Amino acid sequence: MALRTLSAANAAALDKDLMSAGAFSLDQLMELAGLSVSQAIYRVHPPASGKDILVVCGPGNNGGDGLVAARHLYYYGYKPTICYPKQGKNELYQRLTTQLKNLEIPFTDDFQGALGKTSHVVDAIFGFSFEGEVREPFGSIIEAMEKTEVPVTSVDAPSSWRIETGPPESGPGKSFMPQTLVSLTAPKPLVKHFRGSHFIGGRFLPPEVAKKYHLDMPKYEGVDQIVEVEGDGSRL
Repeated sequence: MALRTLSAANAAALDKDLMSAGAFSLDQLMELAGLSVSQAIYRVHPPASGKDILVVCGPGNNGGDGLVAARHLYYYGYKPTICYPKQGKNELYQRLTTQLKNLEIPFTDDFQGALGKTSHVVDAIFGFSFEGEVREPFGSIIEAMEKTEVPVTSVDAPSSWRIETGPPESGPGKSFMPQTLVSLTAPKPLVKHFRGSHFIGGRFLPPEVAKKYHLDMPKYEGVDQIVEVEGDGSRL
């Protein structure tokens, strides 16, 4: 049976509830999200498969999740490189960026060049709030991820996909199908179009919030922050 999905509007409302009644800060939620992503990457692409990881980040919270994941991956023994062509201007993103630079993690604007040297890509460009058309430089980056044979893990949504309807009918991302998807908090409706390894990262969701949004809470094992489900969100 498929897990219940969370629409874009409800995902935004749920985040507000977590930061009000739930008393979480944005920093905390981003840290938990990035930790979940890093654990999923460790699961599908352990260091023995290649330590070079290219993390491409968008200007919003999805990009922040990618920055946090990169920090954790560094401490797991990987060698992350960050592509962050439109850096977020607020203080949180600047602090996350400084943390990575303090670890001497390299930043690059040459996604295509870095892609040729990496063994795995983390797609942290757009999340559940994405709408409208993909603009440069992200259009070219998404097209490169479509064509590459390097495995890609997407954070919450394959970038360019519509949360409710999945891949766009035309343009960048039309044929983009990452190997792995990490749905944060709960799957989004787009998962019905996804074919690949699928993880849920939501081991922080208070039961009363899950009940309010009619969400299923999967069983997490041990100290795992993730749980694997079928590509379409069905329980394994």
